[in-house]
Amino acid sequence: MNRLSASLSPYLLQHQNNPVDWYPWGEEAFEQARQSDLPVFLSVGYAACHWCHVMEHESFENAAIAEFLNKYFVSIKVDREERPDIDQIYMNSLQLMTGRGGWPMSVFLNHEKQPFYAGTYWPPSAQRGMPGFSQILDALADAWQNRRSEVEAHAAQITSSLGQLALGVSEPAASLPEDAVIRDATNHLLDVLDRERGGFGSAPKFPHATDLELLLRRGQTSGEEELINAAELTLDAMAGGGIRDHIGGGFARYSVDANWLAPHFEKMLYDNALLAAVYVRAFQVTGHERHADVAKEILDYLAREMCDPCGGFHCSEDADSEGVEGKYYVWTVAEVIAALGSERGERFCQIYDITESGNFEGKNIPRLQKTIADWASELAVPGLAAELAVDRERLREQRGKRVRPGRDDKILAGWNALAIRAFAIAGGVLDRPDYIEIAERSATFMLDKMTSETGRLYHAYRQGQAHLDAYVDDYAYTAEAFLALFEATGRARWVGRASQLAETIITHFEDREVGGFFYTSDDAEALITRTKDWHDGSLVSGNASATMALLKLSRLTGVDAYRDAAVRALQLAGPILQSQAAACGALLSSLDRLLHDHEQWVLAVPDRETMAAWRTRFLSRYRPHATLSWVIGQAPESGPVASLNHAREVIDGKPTLYRCQNFSCDQPLVGDEIGLLLQQTTS
Repeated sequence: MNRLSASLSPYLLQHQNNPVDWYPWGEEAFEQARQSDLPVFLSVGYAACHWCHVMEHESFENAAIAEFLNKYFVSIKVDREERPDIDQIYMNSLQLMTGRGGWPMSVFLNHEKQPFYAGTYWPPSAQRGMPGFSQILDALADAWQNRRSEVEAHAAQITSSLGQLALGVSEPAASLPEDAVIRDATNHLLDVLDRERGGFGSAPKFPHATDLELLLRRGQTSGEEELINAAELTLDAMAGGGIRDHIGGGFARYSVDANWLAPHFEKMLYDNALLAAVYVRAFQVTGHERHADVAKEILDYLAREMCDPCGGFHCSEDADSEGVEGKYYVWTVAEVIAALGSERGERFCQIYDITESGNFEGKNIPRLQKTIADWASELAVPGLAAELAVDRERLREQRGKRVRPGRDDKILAGWNALAIRAFAIAGGVLDRPDYIEIAERSATFMLDKMTSETGRLYHAYRQGQAHLDAYVDDYAYTAEAFLALFEATGRARWVGRASQLAETIITHFEDREVGGFFYTSDDAEALITRTKDWHDGSLVSGNASATMALLKLSRLTGVDAYRDAAVRALQLAGPILQSQAAACGALLSSLDRLLHDHEQWVLAVPDRETMAAWRTRFLSRYRPHATLSWVIGQAPESGPVASLNHAREVIDGKPTLYRCQNFSCDQPLVGDEIGLLLQQTTS
């Protein structure tokens, strides 16, 4: 075993028996590099990464390559999910040097942690037009020994560029971006929409959850059906495609083809949490039950397969099983018929495109090329949907006898919060108290096990241990999750918890000179630069989530400092939104909230039983421009929502709705008067 054997990271533990003399990230490795006068090889990946596994098997388990690495380099292995701060910086360097990114990420550093060469996957020897990893190592060892001045000059140049890139923009715009920026961005999404197959652009296709949510929120509030139709086209195409696990639930990371058929089979918690919330929003906007069904299937998968006994959610499931990508998920006709019998098996194969020739490398990824409703009409089979639900469950049980893909069972604060938010939103909208219970249990786990005595969050948790300082997205996602819990439960303590997180965001992450939020706190480990996270990648950007949480909190609590911090961030982001809006869907949603957040809705109910009875009606429509609050009982809860809930009382013992514009309220509606308004209005 090497030094990684003491790690909590499943990814690092995957490499503990490599012959490479790996170090975890830390000063010990760099001190060794300085003492031995060797460059540093930094390898960054994650547990569910297929090509990370390939490079490990081909190169890091190769005795000759390991011997060369150990002699001429100090090698560091980093789990990008544990240390996204490191990953961000060196991914920027990779993109600067090569114009592309990806994992495994391979970066070579000097003793000051400055990068001078970078790439992704390399085969052990040259093939398919790619240089071999052995060649790369040999050339870099030679350059370090014989052309050190060139290496150091290049490292200094790259580091200087990284410093400029890390902030995104150094001065705020003269004023806030206008609504036209959002309109231009949604028009761009329509321009790049694949109008036949859904999605944006060509293969590979990613879900783009933040863009879909932007389309839904703008379509809902502007009445532009084209935006809603674009979102629905994509959501339906993904739901029918092989990127969705029709047998076990959940979505894979992305589709390698334009038809959404062949996924990159890894399943990530954050993708599924974000998509579950988007499908619920689509249901709120359109009323189409099929979107709610997909959301419930995702959440049932997370609750069944990814929830740790402690209440938190695991990170991911691997793409590979038995060393083969996707082996766990594909089927033959014979396997389906053996599980379901001849008649139902053949019908299932017909509906889910499972053929003798196969649709993927000789086997089959289940997919729906027509909806189940269309198949029911065509085949004239009564109760087809119920029959297929039973069949899918039988196949899931049969599939469970196979060798499962590996699972990364660590719990990350931010990703866990995205799951809490999704369960809370779905629980309130879809009348699923069990989902709300799951969300509250997980949130309580975070408070008990991932929060320090000083109220600061930890980033990661595994095997009873919480560790690593949390990042701005951990705080922001968690604040948004707690606010979603407040909407679903009416319990003001969740607003109080969110406010505490907001105070930490402003105190420890805000750039006090120009605005915006750094990815790392002011008391975190100092790296070669301190980044600001503006663009959506796989996840919502930290600045987007922070501004959204702060804007919602400012309306609930009346604390102007929250809104002021959000305004400073969005004003600083003005030039980015003008030039790079296509990569900033979530930030545009925050801007939309700021520009149009004028309504406040408070529903006062006499008791929790009445609240539960009214919850789904109150939350049934998507109101992205409204702040929703509850008063439960005759004495309004003071605490953290005192500003919005002040003097909002139940009238005549009946549910009472207060609808306000900028804290100036209409005549309250009482009892049955409320129902029609809730159905007719959007905000």
